Amino acid sequence: MGEPVVAYTMFTDYDITLFRSGKHYKLYEKLGSRTAEVNGVTGVYFAVWAPNANYLSVIGNFNGWNSSSHALFVRWDESGIWEGFIPGLENGTTYKYHIGTASGEVLEKADPFAIRTELPPRTASIVDTTWYTWKDAEWMGQRYERNALDRPNSVYEMHVGSWMRDANDPDRFLNYREIADRLVPYIQEMGFTHVEFMPIMEHPFYPSWGYQITSYFAASSRYGTPQDLMYLIEELHQANIGVILDWVPSHFPGDAHGLYRFDGTHLFEHADPRKGYHPDWKSYIFNYGRNEIKSFLISNALFWLDRYHVDGLRVDAVASMLYLDYSRNHGEWETNEHGGNENLEAVAFLKEFNAAVYTHFPDVQTIAEESTSWPGVSRPIYQGGLGFGMKWMMGWMHDTLNYFKEDPINRKYVHDKLTFATVYGFHENFMLPFSHDEVVYGKKSMLYKMPGDDWQRIANLRALYLYMFTFMGTKLLFMGGEFGQTSEWNVDQSLDWHLLDYTPHQGIKKLVASLNKLYRSEPALYEKAFSPEGFEWIEMGDREQSVFVYCRRGHDRENDLLVVLNLTPVVREQFRVGVPCEGIWQPIFNSDDSAYYGSGITAKEAVSEKIHWMHRDDSIAIDLPPLAGIVYKQAAVKKIKKKSIKK
Repeated sequence: MGEPVVAYTMFTDYDITLFRSGKHYKLYEKLGSRTAEVNGVTGVYFAVWAPNANYLSVIGNFNGWNSSSHALFVRWDESGIWEGFIPGLENGTTYKYHIGTASGEVLEKADPFAIRTELPPRTASIVDTTWYTWKDAEWMGQRYERNALDRPNSVYEMHVGSWMRDANDPDRFLNYREIADRLVPYIQEMGFTHVEFMPIMEHPFYPSWGYQITSYFAASSRYGTPQDLMYLIEELHQANIGVILDWVPSHFPGDAHGLYRFDGTHLFEHADPRKGYHPDWKSYIFNYGRNEIKSFLISNALFWLDRYHVDGLRVDAVASMLYLDYSRNHGEWETNEHGGNENLEAVAFLKEFNAAVYTHFPDVQTIAEESTSWPGVSRPIYQGGLGFGMKWMMGWMHDTLNYFKEDPINRKYVHDKLTFATVYGFHENFMLPFSHDEVVYGKKSMLYKMPGDDWQRIANLRALYLYMFTFMGTKLLFMGGEFGQTSEWNVDQSLDWHLLDYTPHQGIKKLVASLNKLYRSEPALYEKAFSPEGFEWIEMGDREQSVFVYCRRGHDRENDLLVVLNLTPVVREQFRVGVPCEGIWQPIFNSDDSAYYGSGITAKEAVSEKIHWMHRDDSIAIDLPPLAGIVYKQAAVKKIKKKSIKK
């Protein structure tokens, strides 16, 4: 049955004060389970917050899951923390908390601060450590530069369990180390700057994609140990690739072993169902106004940044947090104290979260998935904003896909969908996302959203990607889109890697790799990505021909780029385009290149003429390939020193 519990604490009075005031941002150093040595004896210290429990004990494989043999001690300071030291235990011990509630219920709960769990569908917690000898010091020392808002940010979003499976056993997940061996060289080849993992925190229901989390501090055991995940992140860092985690503070599921009614009361979730229950996801919403919950959530965010060296957090479903009436009908919500629909407690929490993240880790980024026009999401808190580094540009994504799905003959009627984004495009630090949400539930794959025959679909997709990479903002592309996956994403199987046996898909893959190279090598595409100074329309009104022309600018005007899009399947010969200044304009990228399975119409160097066009004093005449885009850059002017001739 093991040794009896010894009264022991790792909390100071200051810890308790911080916790109860919502300001303890490193609770993972105190709550949960960890090996320790007390009076010369090794064992495991347990600490759990359950203020409304009448009785609480540790049950596990060490005591035959006996609920009466290892009761913890409740602290005397009314913090609601139960704790104790059990001699003889070690890492690998499997356990849960047995909780006797005030109402007489008996609950068995996983540890909210466990850093490892049993392999689902088993639900117990496992004593473990996040100790790891990191070898990414070079990356960590320079990531402030690589993560900066004026640097390239091209993100490859992926789901760990369905990116690639074992070729010999398609039902077997690759573990984190196996993924590292395959993913790192692939991302290097493709040229993405960051990888974003969809939620890897432990979730019992695999088809939830990771968004129904029960153990916020545990990396999913489906793919290995905490150290295995650290190895994957380290390998990415050593290849100069950043890592972003999808983080879900917006809701959690009602699994019996999870956070819901943890001590028999609405401890983590808001007690009022109008604030505490999410009708869309049938899940529960954190009580953002409770100080201990703020400490829990912010500690969790900092835990991944601290212990796993993560470089950014993409915060899921921010809109659902901000609005009291989100997905609710009349009578299903009540106004805030000012009569509005804003969730003031959630707003305050998000500001505090961002302040804490950037205070402790100023070289990372937080990114909001926020689908409304809430003002200042990515603006500093001192200016009244929420304090995020970036925000997903959901309006641009919807407008762009709605434009491209139209048959080219009809695009003149929806022309404004490609120009409207610049009306509001610099109100936030926008990231342009083609995410997992756009390739499921009957929405079709990126390739099959495109109209026309097979060649036109591929040409349209190439043009779409060139448009995304040369438009304002930073970039995100979901896995499979980079090689023209034909089927929708299926979480239960690998991507269709066999498509790369075929030339058209090889062409799409080469195009995306080349676009990443272009994006990373041309300062005009990233130095002023969030400033109106970095983008200028030259032609935005040619709806009859569906031609768009714009200029991208960085700090040095010599690096200006000219982008010309022809979004019809018609070749336009000697098409005149206004240019920012006189000179020789050289094509540096053509999405119609035969290397990308294009028609191979060659873009040629053009010398400007003093012909006023598109409100510009100078212009060039060029051949526009069908359903394609061309990027031009001014040729460097060679200064020739004139020799003096004596007569």
